[in-house]
Amino acid sequence: MDSPAVNRLFRQLASHHFCRSHAVKPRLLTAVRQCRRKTTRARPHHQAPPTKTTLESSWQQRTSFFPADKAEEFKKYPFVTSDSLRSRRERPRRVKMLMRDFIEDSLYNPNYGYFSKHVTIFSNEHPFDFPSIKDEPDFYRQLSQRYAEFEDKLDEDAYDEARQLWHTPTELFKPYYGEAIARYMVANYKLSLYPYHDLVIYELGAGNGTLMLNILDYIRHTDSEVYARTKYCIIEVSSALAQLQARNLAATAASRGHAGKVEIINKSIFDWNTYVSTPCFFLALEVFDNFAHDIMRYDPATSTPMQGSVLIDAEGDFYEFYTRSVDPVAARFLRVRDAACQDRNYAHPLRSSSKLWRSLRHSLPFAPNLTLPEYIPTRLMQFFSILGTRFPAHRLVTSDFHTLPDATPGFNSPVVQTRFNRRTIPVTTPLVHQGFFDILFPTDFGVMEDMYRAITGRLTRVMTQEDFFRRWAYMEDTQMRSGENALLDWYKNASVMVTV
Repeated sequence: MDSPAVNRLFRQLASHHFCRSHAVKPRLLTAVRQCRRKTTRARPHHQAPPTKTTLESSWQQRTSFFPADKAEEFKKYPFVTSDSLRSRRERPRRVKMLMRDFIEDSLYNPNYGYFSKHVTIFSNEHPFDFPSIKDEPDFYRQLSQRYAEFEDKLDEDAYDEARQLWHTPTELFKPYYGEAIARYMVANYKLSLYPYHDLVIYELGAGNGTLMLNILDYIRHTDSEVYARTKYCIIEVSSALAQLQARNLAATAASRGHAGKVEIINKSIFDWNTYVSTPCFFLALEVFDNFAHDIMRYDPATSTPMQGSVLIDAEGDFYEFYTRSVDPVAARFLRVRDAACQDRNYAHPLRSSSKLWRSLRHSLPFAPNLTLPEYIPTRLMQFFSILGTRFPAHRLVTSDFHTLPDATPGFNSPVVQTRFNRRTIPVTTPLVHQGFFDILFPTDFGVMEDMYRAITGRLTRVMTQEDFFRRWAYMEDTQMRSGENALLDWYKNASVMVTV
């Protein structure tokens, strides 16, 4: 059972100041290990760190605090993947895996994954009456009150101090957010597809199913001819969320009216093997941020890429290892990015300083032997490949964060956080107890636009989320008495990319 150990873990997280700081100092080795998994035996302060072996320095990242030498275990432990762990009911030990498999397993494992077992998405029972709200502080106060009431009701049924509760713009701004998306799709459908094709919509990761209902309600209310030709398909990896979407679809007479148009498919998009030749809109709203990434570091002297793996030892502690053997998926990403983004100046560990300066800096005593990490969105690349090969006539509509505060150190690095006693607690590494931490990444939309075009052959347009909703939303619906507009002013760190 997880509960007693997990409760101790979260209490330790809540009590340590390091979890709210970006700087991890050498003396916090014990605390870092606690944040990663559970407590380990602290080394006395007077005892010198263990001597690093030649073998270890070839594999293990050198940092200001020297980790235990796990090179022998790295050599003998078997490599596993997130796919091979799907049937496991307990978190693995004595194994190693690529970072993307560790993240995928942490977020999506059917038995202990974050989205499979521990996530609750805030549901706003009644839409906010924005024209009656005084200003943004008043909106925030009302939102906080509804959040507390929502969680109080959950606690009446089953108290959970480690409940992972968060919200989405679909829920905050319903039905107006979904109506704007629907308005965009209907306008483009009637411009180029109607009446020769049906309006076919695929949504990836539909949460509570609120966006689906808002879109279908709007089309039914505004255009009966288009509604008669509308089909809606949800692709949902989480069995719990798929069941919730089905319940919400059957909750009221109005929603039950859509039942004949909706299909909920409980599977991962990465297991998709059906060829969809018909034109369709493909919605992927706030899903890129939870796609698994690989971790890369580079040799500062030779610029050689090195791919990161995660070792899980017999005690359940995590260790990073790097090797020059880059697996085919990560190697393909680097090749496609190099070819597609030749003229784009994007952030990269080898572009932050000259080769000479890197060599000098890393040759200093106790300096890291590799660059800062770069997290590359290999799963997102695979998603683009699926769109290009399985949905050749698709039109992508996606929105996600182009920047995130409080990220872990590195390039394109994630925010890693959990929630305990209704408090959000950020940590400084993605190597954390699987299933209890959200691991979310920013999206470099410039790089991803170039890669999407290279992989699918489709043209795109990228804009800020604010610009998109200025065009497709009715501004008066979400404008407060002060003149502030919640739909435009919130999520300013998000962008929208659409296929044109």
